[in-house]
Amino acid sequence: MSTPAPRTTPAGSVGPRRYIVASLIGNSLEWYDFFLYATASAVVFGHLFFPADTDPLVGTMGAFAGFAVGFAARPLGGIIFGHIGDRISRKTSLVLTLAVMGVSTALMGLLPTYAQVGLLAPALLIGLRILQGIAAGGEWSGGVLLISENSGTKRRGLLSAFSQGGVCLGFVLSSLVFYAVQLLPEAQFMAWGWRIPFLLSVVLLVVGAYIRTRLPESREFTEAAQEGTRHRVPALAALRSHPREILVAMGLRFAENGGSYIFLSFSIVYGVHVGVDKGLLLLAVTVSMLFSFGTYLAFGHLSDRFGRRRIYAGGAVAMMAMAFPFFWMIDANTPAVVILAFMIANGLCHGAMIGTQPAFFHELFAPEVRYSAMSIAHELAAVFAGGLAPLIATALLLRFDSSLPISLYLVGMCLITLIAVVASRRIGRTATTAAVEAPVAAAR
Repeated sequence: MSTPAPRTTPAGSVGPRRYIVASLIGNSLEWYDFFLYATASAVVFGHLFFPADTDPLVGTMGAFAGFAVGFAARPLGGIIFGHIGDRISRKTSLVLTLAVMGVSTALMGLLPTYAQVGLLAPALLIGLRILQGIAAGGEWSGGVLLISENSGTKRRGLLSAFSQGGVCLGFVLSSLVFYAVQLLPEAQFMAWGWRIPFLLSVVLLVVGAYIRTRLPESREFTEAAQEGTRHRVPALAALRSHPREILVAMGLRFAENGGSYIFLSFSIVYGVHVGVDKGLLLLAVTVSMLFSFGTYLAFGHLSDRFGRRRIYAGGAVAMMAMAFPFFWMIDANTPAVVILAFMIANGLCHGAMIGTQPAFFHELFAPEVRYSAMSIAHELAAVFAGGLAPLIATALLLRFDSSLPISLYLVGMCLITLIAVVASRRIGRTATTAAVEAPVAAAR
């Protein structure tokens, strides 16, 4: 009796656990770098890289403008690294994103300030932020696909949510390091202490590169390559074959991405503006993100049982309901209330969407263009949602000195996402989309 030949693909003998660990650690290191700018924009950059005689909120707006420019570069990174990931190798793409991100972040820690070189300081800062944006544009989709392309339909939501856990841990790590260096005397922190978190990127780069270079290719990518289904220009093929899916995926991101940067980045600016201690705000963000790691996995699991759309829509509705109370709770300036506000907003409202999103997006696109299609949708939406949200929110605060218009802005983004959830009912009907359409009976 003959026996079946063993698998010969690079990923054939590797279970999903190894990909989960690699995605979680790699994403944590990558997003640590990216989130450092968001934290520093709210705490440091407005003071050090822009003229000293401007209103503090104006300086912060300048720093957030650089933040938005980084987001504008993300679609370019999505196209570049999506092309590499679909045409050449998922692994190669992820190693390159980590290298570009790590080097550009470390260089931020060596930049001269406005007092030293004038306008060259913000110009160099924004230039490095663009490189960060290009790297981030290829990171999210690749990190998700490491897991989702190596997991079955029954547990794809739960397992893929670990990739978002890496984003969560990256933010926690950046916040903790910034919180630690802020314990220095104010003069020392502003003179050199803020540079330490950026320079640590060199160490993280070495660790992350080691992990990713030792990782096999994903199963679905290897199978697609063996079938000869690669496209010469995957981005164009994705736009031709999945235009509605890309538009829907972009709409799904508005509440998730825009809301997250209001809750995580702008909220620090708002809290300081109304007199809340900066250390308390950073602590609240950190606690909420640690809490979020568990909720991401919980919501990913729930999406396996009850369907992606139900959980995602629930998160958008919850965020809409929290849009006003979130700022009222910060206004209370009571530590327990402030921390609770961040835990609800980040862990539950945002968590329901971000924990479901990796599997949801995976199931919208065919494997031969999946990296490019996911990157295009994810990063184009990031420009208009997360990239502009802190800037628009700060401008509204500067103009009205009230949280009311910011809450209304957040509600508007949630409405866009709910429309996208409804529109998703008629798309993504591929062999891997059973969990999008209805609860997965086999998982029960």
